[in-house]
Amino acid sequence: MGTLPTGISVLDRQFGGGLPSGSVVVLKADPDSQSELILNRFARARRCRYLTTVRSPGAVEAALSFDGDEETTVEAADDGGDLDETLSLTGDLPESGTLIVDSVEPLEGRASPSSYAEFLDGIRDRVDDAGGLALLHALRGGEDPRTRRVTEQVADIVFDLRTTVTGTEIANRLIVPKFRGGAALEEPLKLKLTDEVAVDTSRDIA
Repeated sequence: MGTLPTGISVLDRQFGGGLPSGSVVVLKADPDSQSELILNRFARARRCRYLTTVRSPGAVEAALSFDGDEETTVEAADDGGDLDETLSLTGDLPESGTLIVDSVEPLEGRASPSSYAEFLDGIRDRVDDAGGLALLHALRGGEDPRTRRVTEQVADIVFDLRTTVTGTEIANRLIVPKFRGGAALEEPLKLKLTDEVAVDTSRDIA
């Protein structure tokens, strides 16, 4: 199994060059965080199929500075459609490509846990066949969808982005509690999320 860079140098250093090909990754984050910046970096790392369930394709393309590049394909996943329709949009994932689902919670609420698990198995099959990566954006807010546990159980890697505001500081910490077949981070990784994703070297305010 090879390793694929994430497009985020600090993560690639932490994980020995990137993430194992064929991995399904879940990024949990608050809606008012800068988690989209992480998605954008993953999308730019290699050929990408980007499925959007909430934002319009135009909004995603603008955030990616999309210029008609054939390396990235943005598709709207109709939140009124069934999971099979959404899965059909992933059928031509490029070799070593990245599949992004942004965000996954509208899909989590569509079907029974068993049907949703079958959908995730289909995602895994696509990524395995392509030798790529899947990144599922799982937003927090209120009560989690009933199938959120299924998302986390199926995932090979869980990224948990925590954003806190203390005084004048906004702190972003990435926790990696699960890394199937690898080593999860022993400590949170403090990130600076501005126009880039980098290590935040500022000291914590007591």
